[in-house]
Amino acid sequence: MSNRSDVQRLLDLYCGLPHTAARRPSGADRRLANQLCDQQIPFELIEAALLIAIARRNRRDPQAPPLPSIRSLAYFLPIIEELRLNPPDPDYLRYLRS
Repeated sequence: MSNRSDVQRLLDLYCGLPHTAARRPSGADRRLANQLCDQQIPFELIEAALLIAIARRNRRDPQAPPLPSIRSLAYFLPIIEELRLNPPDPDYLRYLRS
């Protein structure tokens, strides 16, 4: 991410997602958001990871037992790494944002 305002944008996005338990970020979430910023991971890539994770959860069989709420920004780290190695199609991301 490019600057500290991106940290707040990330935390706001995370706390506003469905399936997250947080309405305010924890100290650990703030530290992780700052670490991601320090690693200069683009905000758009992190946003994509969050959107893809929620889309995957929404795609689950409705008859399956419900998943617990997401309680940490760290939940998204494997997907962030996945997208760093294999970036998603921009058209797919536009679709998820809508």
